[in-house]
Amino acid sequence: MEPGIDHTLRGGWTLGEHALPPHALRWLRTRIGLAEHPTPIAPDSVLTVPEPELSIVGRAALESVVGAENVLLDRNSRLGRSGGMSYVDLLRHRGCGELAVPDAVVLPGDPDEVVAVLRACAEHDIGVIPFGGGTSVVGGVTALRGGKHAAIVLDLTRLNRLVSIDPLSRLVVLQAGVRATDAERMLAAHGFTLGHFPQSFERATIGGFAATRSAGQASAGYGRFEDMVDGVRLATPVGELDLGVAPATAAGPDLKQLVIGSEGAFGVITEVTLRVRPVATHTRYEGYFLDGWDKATDAIRDLAQHRVLADVTRLSDAEETEVQLSLTGGVKAGAVRAYLRARRINDPCLLILGWEAGSAGELAVRRAGTLRALRPHRYVRLGKPIGETWRHGRFAGPRQRDSLLNVGVLVETLETATHWSQLSTLRSAVRGALQRSLGRAIVMCHVSHAYETGASLYFTVLAARADEDPIGQWQRAKRAASEAIAPLGTITHHHAVGTDHAPYLAGEVGSLGIDVMTSVKRALDPTGVLNPGKLLPAADRG
Repeated sequence: MEPGIDHTLRGGWTLGEHALPPHALRWLRTRIGLAEHPTPIAPDSVLTVPEPELSIVGRAALESVVGAENVLLDRNSRLGRSGGMSYVDLLRHRGCGELAVPDAVVLPGDPDEVVAVLRACAEHDIGVIPFGGGTSVVGGVTALRGGKHAAIVLDLTRLNRLVSIDPLSRLVVLQAGVRATDAERMLAAHGFTLGHFPQSFERATIGGFAATRSAGQASAGYGRFEDMVDGVRLATPVGELDLGVAPATAAGPDLKQLVIGSEGAFGVITEVTLRVRPVATHTRYEGYFLDGWDKATDAIRDLAQHRVLADVTRLSDAEETEVQLSLTGGVKAGAVRAYLRARRINDPCLLILGWEAGSAGELAVRRAGTLRALRPHRYVRLGKPIGETWRHGRFAGPRQRDSLLNVGVLVETLETATHWSQLSTLRSAVRGALQRSLGRAIVMCHVSHAYETGASLYFTVLAARADEDPIGQWQRAKRAASEAIAPLGTITHHHAVGTDHAPYLAGEVGSLGIDVMTSVKRALDPTGVLNPGKLLPAADRG
């Protein structure tokens, strides 16, 4: 085994729980009717893990490629790669509902071994689920068999190298299994950054970012992940695609765009060539309050259309703002409310603006441009403390979920995007669908990414977990929300399709679009072994 690689259980966030303070628990009980003594959910230590069904000949074929020590059949290794990080995944790991456990975990050591593993799996009818950080919240890494006799998780942990760096061209080649945190550390040694910081940053991988069209919290400044991709290397059962030879080309359709966002259904991304930027030497994060959702989103639209967005531009609606203030608790939150009322901010919406620059002068110029466009919109500035509090806590959400689950809270997120003219209609439709389905629920929303033509909406839901059928409770609510989204916006802005959103994809791209993607899958994956049931479930056939 290689040093520094965890070959055991990797399910769950391992950076420690964030326990709920007493005032937060009291507030939740009042708002959502949380039980005083919730029914506990069993830990995964009581889960029954079936024996692997990988055939002797299939196992031997895999071991001949990666070595016996890199074909893992033990309980912890398999259980730790059973699903992602959705609310439903977490419930299943706590003994609620059926958990799809892979028959083996295979750890290839380089791109050539990935191709060889895929060929062996195609030959022996074994489904392959590519696995990076395991942060999917839409069923993207669930170990479905798709009619195959067995299913393996192809864990890319060992593909963890910085392959090359070209500082003159500002390009870097990273293997797909490199964690985002490690990528930043390695690039910082050369004075560069990707600037890609989604909430999954502490665990997600470079390959996962590319495979799901990830968007980071600073995408207004650095771009979405697909904007950073200059080249990509894709392993398939029929060979390898190596794309990206120049900064721009007119040599036919851009095949990179077939790979980015393909979610492991067309092949396994093994290397990504990325544009990098110098590390910012000056940063400034601030908090502002605007009055009311419609006025606040008008302000964000002005920033986007005047092209003066801050690198981080995040607007919370009044419900999310109230939750943040309430969970802060104490005199400080009350003082903020009183101050805002005195300034005629009656329906406060919190705006976080963050700038990152290479010099104090550059930061000052960019900040001035943002505030100049914001000036016609009445706002109250509360300064750097709120902005810095958000920045330092922006990756904490996934760790807080365990504490919420422990006290009986249903906690989940979903996201979408639409044009400015539909934004408020979409928000109202999704909020209404969730509240009708869940009853006494808190439905929070924020604009997480803004564009000249529209914006994304990110919803967080808190409700009391049902004692009976807690998985069905959320699945019904998610279905209602998805049906509200479908006629008004995209089914996913950055969480990807996975299994959750696959039923809605045809409505977005049309039947001909599905036919095109199905044809691509058949060309690259003739026997349908790649990530069965994801993106294009009907295409998992030879």
